[in-house]
Amino acid sequence: MQFGRYFEEFEVGATYKHWPGKTVTEYDDHLFCLITMNHHPLHLDSHYAEGTQQGRNVVVGNYVYSLLLGMSVADVSGKAIANLEVESLRHVKPVFHGDTIYGESTVLDKKESSSKNDRGVVQVETIGYNQDGVVVCIYRRKVMVPKRPASEGTDEAIAAEQPRRPVPQRD
Repeated sequence: MQFGRYFEEFEVGATYKHWPGKTVTEYDDHLFCLITMNHHPLHLDSHYAEGTQQGRNVVVGNYVYSLLLGMSVADVSGKAIANLEVESLRHVKPVFHGDTIYGESTVLDKKESSSKNDRGVVQVETIGYNQDGVVVCIYRRKVMVPKRPASEGTDEAIAAEQPRRPVPQRD
């Protein structure tokens, strides 16, 4: 399984559909709220939420963004040297407990580093949508990724792909 991409593997206009999706549970939402100290009752108190515009609990937006970011790692930033910037983040529609979130990222731009010839910067836009295809979140980010090593296919290159993975002992 590939985990991330080298700079050369990104093509402007390519879209990666992240799989699998994730069904957001009440537990997921409440735990994230409590871990991040976001105690707004819209996310935690169903009685309070019944009296709001949405009529029910709304999943905290930072969880939705974090979920989409995590979904994109295998396709986009698994080989990243650094996540450089989140340029924009929009929460387009609310997410509710029980919604399943899916994501896809499109490569908007890529540029070789002007200071180091072993890397480049890739800009992607990630769109998150629910089980009905309704877009719920859109963000753009820039990621610094390495270029393909000259030693690819060697034992050293394979070891670099899975750092600190133990070698099984065989009898």
